[in-house]
Amino acid sequence: MSHPGFVSRLNDQDRELYEKKVAVAGFYRQNRIPEEMEKALNRLFFKQPEDVHGYLASYFTKLSAAPRINRLNGRKVYDTRGQLSVEVEVFCIICNEEQNVCSASVSSCFGSNEYSVDWKPNCQERAEHVKTAIEWINEPLNDMLKGYNPCDQSQIDHLLSKFFMTQYLEWKDILQRKEEEKIYGSGESDDGCPPPTAAAPTKEKRGDSRAKKTTSIEKALPPTEPTEPVVPGSLGIGSVSLAVAKAGAKVQGIPLYKHIASLKTQETPAQLHIPICLVTLMSCGKGSPGKLRLMEEVILIPKAGQSVTEIITMTFELQKEMMKIMNASTKAGVTQAVMHDSGAPILGFERAEQPLELVAEASANLGLALGAEIYLAVNCAAAELMDHSKGKYEVATGMFKSPDELLDLYQSLINKFPALVALINPFRKEDNEQWEKLRNANTDSCSLLFEGKAPPPPAVRGYVVKHIHDTTVSDLVHFASEKQGNRLTDSELQFRQERKRHVSLRHCVLPPQAVGLGLDYIKLGGLIGAERMTKYNRLLSIEEELAQRGAQVYKESHSAPLPAEKIKEAQMLHEQTQQELQQQQQQQDMAEAEGAPSEA
Repeated sequence: MSHPGFVSRLNDQDRELYEKKVAVAGFYRQNRIPEEMEKALNRLFFKQPEDVHGYLASYFTKLSAAPRINRLNGRKVYDTRGQLSVEVEVFCIICNEEQNVCSASVSSCFGSNEYSVDWKPNCQERAEHVKTAIEWINEPLNDMLKGYNPCDQSQIDHLLSKFFMTQYLEWKDILQRKEEEKIYGSGESDDGCPPPTAAAPTKEKRGDSRAKKTTSIEKALPPTEPTEPVVPGSLGIGSVSLAVAKAGAKVQGIPLYKHIASLKTQETPAQLHIPICLVTLMSCGKGSPGKLRLMEEVILIPKAGQSVTEIITMTFELQKEMMKIMNASTKAGVTQAVMHDSGAPILGFERAEQPLELVAEASANLGLALGAEIYLAVNCAAAELMDHSKGKYEVATGMFKSPDELLDLYQSLINKFPALVALINPFRKEDNEQWEKLRNANTDSCSLLFEGKAPPPPAVRGYVVKHIHDTTVSDLVHFASEKQGNRLTDSELQFRQERKRHVSLRHCVLPPQAVGLGLDYIKLGGLIGAERMTKYNRLLSIEEELAQRGAQVYKESHSAPLPAEKIKEAQMLHEQTQQELQQQQQQQDMAEAEGAPSEA
């Protein structure tokens, strides 16, 4: 048929048709269409599925090319607090069609005064950050990631981090030039000469200054390090990274936590554990109706091995008992508690001991052994309480304490309440001496944790991990691997050191991330509010999924950064005491049973 003589005898129309047939046959052979069609039809015959075309569609979908990112779409949205934020949509080419695979956004924070009365400058700053982030996403990041497989998380995050570092250095250079312009602009007179040097102080003035120094505070307060401002647009980096991770999980048809776990261990683990939930019981910080300002959050730490349902049920019962006690002690009767942003009730107290005494009383009423079955942590948020004009912390309205006096207060609470096993941000980061003293005095009894973007003080025992701003999924994976002893390549370690990203367990880390990263603890806040309960329900569904597949393991004991040995000893002592009580009860029952016939 392909002989030149045969082709030459054909008319133009037949020749054109013949050439098309030859081209079609060549195309099919090149792409192995006959072989794959034969395999598909043979398997179809032996399987004989109910949905014939569905089976064929599924068979050929597996042979399709890997999904590729086609474009990103960044748009502004409002978060659960009504603040502007960024959402990223990932569009991929799948089976020759563009599909909106998923969307994601990460939390953002622009300082402790973001929700202050002076809200206009903060809103303007946030609006500028969101605008820049959307520009990054829709233009340079969109072009940079086009054509990449969403499953290549490490490679994509590396590109995102390099892009961010370039933007960060440019932004820092601009800030430095502005500072220099301010200095030189104010440091020269109209003729270009520096201003005249101020005359040296006279002896009398020097004497006055010395007198003032002697009357000032005895111990100089370490100056507060300037807070590193958030790079405009950085919110887009974390949002794109998370959106790509979700897209990678979806195109593989696996849950996000399983995808993240495979990124961490380079293979899908056979078993995973649910992190122990740290639940916020109440808030009695700056916004509380009482005088006490010290305890931003009082946090419940359940014993290891409990399910998410058991922890939620126990916390609700404990909170109900706490409110019952509070209402009984209030002359006004039952009052409706105001809710904190953390999802817990805001309660008013006068002294630092009272919140812990309330938990102790409620636990005793419910038969929960405080210090054996449940433990406590306190988020002090002390940096927000510093009055720099006095050089002291305002722990209660009108009550100021120096760093050393605050240290003594913490020590008295730890001694009085052995169930208090962790303090979060008990001092400013700069009060290194007090951090170290408190740690040395409570090495085996109470852990000091740090929450923040800056490098933590040396005395810190644990971090609070967040997914925020420019933190990528790979950053979280690397951080978790470092802390759990997993080996990283030298290039990964070097790159992370260059970035100087100090990802610091908070509600910013979602349940799938926490499970996939293998974190020991997760802090999702209180049990009130749709946002919080959505996260608890997601954690509950992951627990059920793992249990159904037989892939769930419970942690048998607490681990670092909490004082694991102290908790283990307390639990063993409690179990021993319970066994002795049961034995005594059994002996008493037996004695009564033996004495019953004689009495009759």
